[in-house]
Amino acid sequence: MDLIEKLEPALIFGSVILGLMLHDIEFLRSISPSLITIFLALMLFALFLDVPLNDIRNSFRNIKFTSTSLIINFIWTPLFGYFLGNLFLNGNLDLFIGFVMLILTPCTDWYLVFTKMSKGNLPLSLSILPLNLVLQLVLLPVYLLLFFSSSNSLELVNLADSLITFIVLPFIASLIVKYILKDKPIKDKITSGFSSLQLPFLCIAIFGLFNTEAKSLISNLDQIGVLFIPVILFFIVNFILDYVVSRRLKFNYEDYASLTLTTLARNSPLALAIAISSFTNHELVAIALVVGPLIELPVLYIVSRVLLRIREDY
Repeated sequence: MDLIEKLEPALIFGSVILGLMLHDIEFLRSISPSLITIFLALMLFALFLDVPLNDIRNSFRNIKFTSTSLIINFIWTPLFGYFLGNLFLNGNLDLFIGFVMLILTPCTDWYLVFTKMSKGNLPLSLSILPLNLVLQLVLLPVYLLLFFSSSNSLELVNLADSLITFIVLPFIASLIVKYILKDKPIKDKITSGFSSLQLPFLCIAIFGLFNTEAKSLISNLDQIGVLFIPVILFFIVNFILDYVVSRRLKFNYEDYASLTLTTLARNSPLALAIAISSFTNHELVAIALVVGPLIELPVLYIVSRVLLRIREDY
C-alpha cells in the first residue's frame, strides 16, 4: 500500500472541503461544471486504459468464486440496495437514486488495496475486475430504468448522453490507444502514467462538483445524514452474508477475504459520471455518490482488520 493509496481518503475529503470553502469565488464557480465533465471523462479513460479487458477469461478459471461474486454483486446487492433505499430514503427521491447507484457499482480500484491488507487472494480479486467493470457498464442503466423509469427524475435522453460522453467515448479512445501502443516498449509506461493520474482526475472532478453544488449541500445537510443508516446496514448484512456463503462453499481464507472485499467495496466513478449528466437539477444524486465513499473507506479499513482477526481461526 503506497503513500498515494494511504492518502486517497484524505485527498478525496480535502477536495470536498476545498470545493465548499471556495464556492464564493465566481471564477471557480463558473468553470467548475467544465472541470467535472472534462476530468471525469479523463479519469474514466485512464481507468479503461488500465483495466486488462482481454483478461476477462481469467475470471472463469475459478468458476465457484466468480459465480458467487457475480450473484452477490449483480443480483442480490441491487435488490437489497433498493430495499434499503426504499425503507430509509423513500422520502427523498434524489438520495434514494444516489444510494442505489452507489450500491449498483462494484469498486474498480481500491478494493484491491484492502484485499492486499487483509491478505486475501489478490490475483483472484484482480481477475474479477474486468468482468465487474463490463457488467456494471451494461447493467447500471438497466437497473436505473427498472427501478426509476416511472419517476420524473430520470430523463432517458440525458441517460443516453451520459453513457456516450462518459462511457462509450472514453472506452473507444482507450481501445484506440491500446491498439496504437500494442507491442511497443512505451506502452506500460504510458498506461502506468495514466493509472497514477486517476486519483488527481477524480479529486479535481469532486472539487468541481462540491464547488458548484455547495449551497445545495449546505441546505440539505440534515437529509444527507440519513445516508449513514442504509450504507452501514449494507456493509453489516453483506459482511455476514459473505462469511456464511464462504463457509458453506468451503472457500479457503484467501478466497473468502477476496469475496468479502469484492462484494463490499462500492464507488465506481462510472456512477458519478452518469449521475451528474443524467440527473440534471437533482444535485443530491451526485452528492450522495461522493458522500457514500467518505463513509465507506473507514469501514473497509475496519473490515480488513476484522478479516485478519478472523484469519487466525478460519
